[in-house]
Amino acid sequence: MNILCVGAGLSGAVIGRHLAEAGHAITVVDSRGHVGGNCHTQRDADTGVMVHVYGPHIFHTDDAEVWDYVNRFAAFLPYKNRVKATTGGAVYSLPVNLHTINQFFGKTLRPDEAHAFITGEQADTSIEDPQTFEEQAMRFVGKDLYEAFFKGYTMKQWGCHPSALPASILKRLPVRFNYDDNYFFHRFQGMPEQGYTAMIEAILDHPGIAVRLNTVFERAQAEAYDHVFYSGPLDGWFDFELGRLGYRTLDFERFTYDGDYQGCAVMNYGEVEVPYTRITEHKHFAPWEEHAGSVCYREFSRAAEPEDIPYYPIRQVAEKALLSDYVARAEQAQGVSFVGRLGTYRYLDMDVTIREALDAARAFAAHAQDGTKPPAFFTAPL
Repeated sequence: MNILCVGAGLSGAVIGRHLAEAGHAITVVDSRGHVGGNCHTQRDADTGVMVHVYGPHIFHTDDAEVWDYVNRFAAFLPYKNRVKATTGGAVYSLPVNLHTINQFFGKTLRPDEAHAFITGEQADTSIEDPQTFEEQAMRFVGKDLYEAFFKGYTMKQWGCHPSALPASILKRLPVRFNYDDNYFFHRFQGMPEQGYTAMIEAILDHPGIAVRLNTVFERAQAEAYDHVFYSGPLDGWFDFELGRLGYRTLDFERFTYDGDYQGCAVMNYGEVEVPYTRITEHKHFAPWEEHAGSVCYREFSRAAEPEDIPYYPIRQVAEKALLSDYVARAEQAQGVSFVGRLGTYRYLDMDVTIREALDAARAFAAHAQDGTKPPAFFTAPL
């Protein structure tokens, strides 16, 4: 079959590769001048630092097949994400752990003592069924830790008070009663030695795949193909006829520094008075390299406008209602499947994106073999 993948990020690349290996003819188009989507990395010409152009991406997963898959196309080196936070004139370790608790409260608690202190004295146990982000945080860590590490950061990140956000955003409150400061808990964690763009270029390097960059997709182009995998914004496929789904976007204030600016890859700023959410120092994402200079980003979060890059789907009540209408339309569309973060209007980690892309490609191949119609969504957006 003659198949078009719209978007040269992880979804389009993985689906395209799998189906090319199954003998299909694949065309991948992207409006940008590079592959990799928001995972795009490139080496800074002045400092030699590998820069995560659209913000840092750290690979972590418990999915052994996905881990084997990415290692097939890139050499992954060990990387542990150890986040720091500046609040109240001091620097702390995140996620909240035993060191954070002892430092913040000026104590020397053992794990069981800290657990009793947080769950007994700090947590608001009167909140039995947390409905909002604020209630979730207050229920599990209490007012002091919530206000120091979660409240201001969340207000900046989402542009509203945490009492207006659902508790689901804070699904698993990251609190540890030991000194483990590894931000993630997955078995497999690392970074591609030569960056994500090189990895995705390798995935797309197949004789059955044609890649066309700087190419803006228009829906009329779909008629030239047997099927389209669309990883662009779901509402964009329908020319935003019902309205636009809401996103948060990021502005980056890039600056360089002669030396080591902050001594870590990620420094969060929990106070709402500081306008940015965090500073990332990109040479620390490749600790096996040494660079005299440094490239840093200050990150500012705001509501996405039509011309902005959409980062985080909001998925509040109004957005879910509009999403439901677009899903209904999508399910009536012919010859297209919607995939990825934008195509399904869901926040996805990289490993989940790859897992869903592999599953979608395999399911599509089975439909192609049987002559049956593939679904609009291989993973339900709602």
